[in-house]
Amino acid sequence: MTTASNSPPLRPPRAREGGGDGRLAAVFIAPALLGFLVFLLWPTLRGIYLSFTRFNLLTPAKWVGLDNYDRMVHDPIFWSSLKVTVEYVLINIGIQTVTALAVAVLLQRLTQSALLRGIVLTPYLMSNVVAGIVWLWILDTQLGIGNEIIGGLGFDHIPFLADKTWAIPTIALINVWRHVGYTALLLFAGLQAIPGDMYEAAKVDGASEWRMFWRITMPLLRPVLAVVLIMTVIGSFQVFDTVAVTTAGGPANATNVLQYYIYGSAFGRFQFGYASAMSVALLIVLSAITFLQYRLTRAGQTDLG
Repeated sequence: MTTASNSPPLRPPRAREGGGDGRLAAVFIAPALLGFLVFLLWPTLRGIYLSFTRFNLLTPAKWVGLDNYDRMVHDPIFWSSLKVTVEYVLINIGIQTVTALAVAVLLQRLTQSALLRGIVLTPYLMSNVVAGIVWLWILDTQLGIGNEIIGGLGFDHIPFLADKTWAIPTIALINVWRHVGYTALLLFAGLQAIPGDMYEAAKVDGASEWRMFWRITMPLLRPVLAVVLIMTVIGSFQVFDTVAVTTAGGPANATNVLQYYIYGSAFGRFQFGYASAMSVALLIVLSAITFLQYRLTRAGQTDLG
């Protein structure tokens, strides 16, 4: 009779031959990786190469070294476009962040209605082009309903998109209107991760809503707020479509943001080498800003234990 001690020792099950899990992971990753290589990495590398050439689509690219960058440094329109873009970003990000944070806190502290969240998100479902055209009609100096209301209140009509002083703030506010709901929902999701018992304990200690906001909400929301700021700043520097359908860079280059100037140089004047050089400069600026934001806001750290 064979005893149990004579039976062969049990061995742990072997991993499937050929790395089955690795192959399955590769299958799922392949489409995203292919898209990254074809639509992101290759165009970026190609654009960097073209920034050192003179290229107009009709003739082969001719290597010119740093000539495009030297031209960019001495181009007053480039610096004017960069200044206009920074002005737009400051107005857009400042108003959008404060408004979105206020909306998110109100949604979290007063009501968490899914219907209300859907209403807040509604403008974001509209494309930038459609939003720009709608506001162009509303703010038209002669026939726009917005100016008709202003005139009905006894004030003079305001050339929102036709005056150098009003144009960039107006475009910034149009995009705030469209994006603030989406930004608010991102911050609202971050607020949901804050434990409710912290607010309960603060209430027991007699803390006001204002004090709880600064002592609990802001410190614990910081990582999410930092990431949202990085995303919105990058998106704001890339503003194009709203400008294209409302002012086309006017009046007198007052809204000629950097992306619109790059587009005009490439597809209007066929100076693809110079446009690529400006695109590379924008890439460097955004990379530096993103790095500084990440470090200063400590986006990779959290105060939640």
